[in-house]
Order: sequence, then structure tokens, then C-alpha cells
Amino acid sequence: MDRAEQLITLITGAGGNLGQASARVFAAAGARLALVEHSLGRLEALFPQWVHNGVHLLLGGVDVGDPPQMQAALERILAHFGRVDVLINTVGGYAAGKPLHEMPLEQWDTMMNLNARTLIVACQAVIPVMLRQKFGRIINISSGAALAGSKNAAAYSAAKSAVIRLTESMAAELKGSGINVNCILPGTIDTPQNRQAMPDADFTRWVQPESLAEVILFLASPAARDITGAALPVPGSPPP
Repeated sequence: MDRAEQLITLITGAGGNLGQASARVFAAAGARLALVEHSLGRLEALFPQWVHNGVHLLLGGVDVGDPPQMQAALERILAHFGRVDVLINTVGGYAAGKPLHEMPLEQWDTMMNLNARTLIVACQAVIPVMLRQKFGRIINISSGAALAGSKNAAAYSAAKSAVIRLTESMAAELKGSGINVNCILPGTIDTPQNRQAMPDADFTRWVQPESLAEVILFLASPAARDITGAALPVPGSPPP
């Protein structure tokens, strides 16, 4: 694959902040998109210009963590495009606030399911397609929080650490197949939700979703053909 316009790009969690930014950046580069989202109707509301244009495919109401649902979505994508060149796993979530000994086990399950299980299910569906093609690019979303545990955020840190280990394992398993697997480690992302949760923070030091999307585009490009198994920090602006 030599040019972005040749890339059939599957984005999970496409209705989220990073998913939206990735969709717009890849579309601007000429890629054709298969957008997958849990909320029914959200993609049509976000991208009305793509609903009936035949270039992109919008699939709402899909639980990426459910293998039959993800497989059914993939079959629709293959029927429409015939292949999948890039998989961007943006599904994820954050929850924290209590020390480990007080943390409900439901919070642990939620963090692992959102951040790790969805990635596993999507990759298990898509990798056989990429193996047949002898080409693929998989980009996962970890976090700077994966590099060290922090107070009252054990489940989130552990789940994002799992993303790094899963990325490394898949890269090793798929070495020589034409499939590269990498992940990025964002700092705090500048989203409306984070601004509301941290109103006194310095937003100018946060990383923009569009900036992250451009890094993802780089990892999907020919320029990154020799990069696999990497965990790339994208922390945002450093303190002066």
C-alpha cells in the first residue's frame, strides 16, 4: 500500500472523541472508512455527509466486545470493501477514584472489558483477514498511565498496561506477515469531558485528538513500515 487513499480503515469507537478525529484525518487523507460504534444513530448524527455517499460505511449499534456482533460487522465491511487494511482500536474508558482495597470488582471488569477485551475481540476478527491479504496495520490506544501505577487508578493503569503487552505480543506473533501492530500512549486528551472533570487544569498542555489522529495516520503509512511492537508516547505540550 503506497498511498493513504488505498487504505480501507476500520475504526472502532468511531463516535468517541479520538474516533471522530481519526475518521476525519483519515478521510482527509483519502482513506475509505468503516466506522463502528456502540451507540445507535450516533455516527449518522456526527457524519451526515457520509450516510449515503457510498464511500464510507457507518455501522452503529455494535458491541465490539461481543464476538458475534463484531464478526457480523466485519462481514458487512468485507461485503462492502472486500478487505481491511487498517484497524484502529479507539474503544476505551476511564474510571478511578478509590484505592484498590475499596474498588468495586465491577470497576475492574469495566476497565478490562472496555480497554482490553474490545481490542482482543476486534483483533481476533480482523487479523485472519489481514493474514490472507499479507498486509495490515493495527493501531491500539494505551495511555501514559500504563507506564506506572497511580493513586486510586489501579484498574485503569492495569488495563492500559495490558494494551501495551497485547500490542507487543501480537507484533511478535505477526512478524514477517506484512502486519504491523503498534500503540500510542496519549497524555491527558483535550476533550469536553476532561475539561469538565478538571476545570482548573492547564488545557494548553493537553494533547489534541487531532494530533493523536495524525500520529495514528503516520503509523498506518508507508513511512512506518519498519515500526512494529512500539508503544509511542504522545504526551502533549511539556511544562515550560
